[in-house]
Amino acid sequence: MKEVKMTMAALSAALLGTQLLVMPVSDRVPELKVEATCQATTADDKAMGLALSQSFADCMRDELAARQQLSTVWSAAPNPLRDSCEGEASAGGSPSYVDLLTCIQMAEWVKSPTTAPRLRGASKNRNSQ
Repeated sequence: MKEVKMTMAALSAALLGTQLLVMPVSDRVPELKVEATCQATTADDKAMGLALSQSFADCMRDELAARQQLSTVWSAAPNPLRDSCEGEASAGGSPSYVDLLTCIQMAEWVKSPTTAPRLRGASKNRNSQ
């Protein structure tokens, strides 16, 4: 009987521990069905006769790499930005992690101040002589 209680206690602790590790849905990168997008992209590339068309495997590799990158930035992005970018990345029935990542990155670039030094034209000094 003592063994059963200890096993139950261990099981309860394990279950409680896994519940604490579960992320809220809004903090997870959304699940997009990108296979159809990659199939359509590959078919369009072939139909247009592109010399350097992207293969289905390359498209899927790009999508999965973008999803992996999203997992590092998603929770830091504000909810309104996530919602907006998710809508944009799913527009037209062609969901894409690449589009979702690009949307979030562009929004971050827009709000960050530029760190590039101001350019000065050499002609200013040359013309004043």
